[in-house]
Amino acid sequence: MNIWMTLEKAAFLYPDKTAIIDGPTAFTYKQAKARAESLACFLRENGIHKGDRIAICEVNSYAFFECYYAAAGLGAVLCPINYRLSAREMAFIINDSGARWLISGSRFGAVIREATAETPALEGILWIGTPHAVPERTKSAEYEAVMKTRESAFTPAEIDGDRIAHLYYTSGTTGRPKGVILTHKNVCVHALATIAELQLTDTDVWGHIAPMFHLADAWATFAVTWAGGTHVMVGQFEPEPVMAVIVEKRITLSNLIPTMLNLIVKHPKVKTYDFSSLRVVLSGGAPIAPELIRMIMETFGCDYIQTYGMTETSPYLTFSLLKDHLRQLPEEEQLMYKSKTGRPFMAVELKVVDDQLNPVAPDGRQVGEIMVKGDTVTPGYWNRPEESEKAFVDGWLRTGDLAVMDAEGYVNIVDRKKDMILSGGENIYSTEVEYVLYMNPKILEAAVFGVPDETWGEAVKAAVVLKPGETATPEELIAFCKTHLASYKAPKSVDFIEALPKTGSGKIFKKALRDPYWQGKTTTPSEGIS
Repeated sequence: MNIWMTLEKAAFLYPDKTAIIDGPTAFTYKQAKARAESLACFLRENGIHKGDRIAICEVNSYAFFECYYAAAGLGAVLCPINYRLSAREMAFIINDSGARWLISGSRFGAVIREATAETPALEGILWIGTPHAVPERTKSAEYEAVMKTRESAFTPAEIDGDRIAHLYYTSGTTGRPKGVILTHKNVCVHALATIAELQLTDTDVWGHIAPMFHLADAWATFAVTWAGGTHVMVGQFEPEPVMAVIVEKRITLSNLIPTMLNLIVKHPKVKTYDFSSLRVVLSGGAPIAPELIRMIMETFGCDYIQTYGMTETSPYLTFSLLKDHLRQLPEEEQLMYKSKTGRPFMAVELKVVDDQLNPVAPDGRQVGEIMVKGDTVTPGYWNRPEESEKAFVDGWLRTGDLAVMDAEGYVNIVDRKKDMILSGGENIYSTEVEYVLYMNPKILEAAVFGVPDETWGEAVKAAVVLKPGETATPEELIAFCKTHLASYKAPKSVDFIEALPKTGSGKIFKKALRDPYWQGKTTTPSEGIS
């Protein structure tokens, strides 16, 4: 079982069916497979073989789809890069993964040029669009030109399910990102399970609206292809164009993070659009209030599924799909279940355990940690054996998320991973931001945490103690962070205080800083795909 097989099967069963719609461009499955083969041939001719890493920095597009499959056909490892990262952060990922080639949209030329000045082992850049100047040591080519130069037939590599397919870099809790390994088996088992859970068929049209560099959307590349559905690409999110494309392309389902959904359902023109093609909307990646779920279902006129997962689990761990007998409950009670983290995803075993690793009582009150195992769970982290070992206990992955379980088997997260902030669907580790703040010579101590934000779910806040005699402004420190981190990771606000609260052991007590901002809120900073 391997990823390339899913495209091969779709091209065999649905050769003339529209596979991809990207603005005015459309390809059938037969054409999409041929283009992925052309890209794979180019990369193979440039020395890419089994196990080699390829990085990609691009918005949602037909090219992103083709890169996922070209890498799979070669047995190479694709490493998607968040295009919002700084040049320094991109360079780290390219170097840490050992990527030999980078495929990048030309719109990111400036940051890519800066990043590649620090990536001496990178051999080449394939530009989607107009090529940019690159270091002399680095080859350069233009994406569409590559599609016209294939001379030989493509023979896919022999790939088994345990071979690494993807590396997704997540923010590191020590300030150093780590690459989550996903194998062909991880990806394919997850795709099969989502086909079954969501009842995907060749009549479905998936909207790629959340970014394809993130597993919140990337999983659908393979599941929808396997089912023979159609992919509609939305380059970057803006409410009105997204509403228009849902209507125009008759999208049947998609995953949107709560920030996106909030902007759509509260848009002044939302009632002028006909969303009757939608059958289900999924969401995850940030806390979401029951009232917003109600608005989503009323606005779109379709079912809603709350999701929870991790990059380490391909991603899904739970769906808030209702069992049949729960659909007979009054609407308010149904909404209560739809608002929960959800019941276990088909492809995983999930349990909630106490400190002694014993299952908690399914009474909706006893809190424990979620632990999972299954064929969709990562084998570990790239070049991080110690972190890989720490993540598992007797084959079970420790999620670090605290939850309760009810008598129906639905879990509900009551606290989030330690120190992780979920802002607009992006995971931000507070320690990563603190690491940068401590680089500032004016700062004595700093603590970073999430506070409620109507637009983003959570916003990054810093509490700072300055060194004696020093002065600084919030704007100054925010700007400082943005020179070292992606802008979305930088604090949105800064509080200056005389001393940070400490525990008895001398550790900074963030809970005392964070809790006052969350008092009286109906949601807590908890759920999402990490």
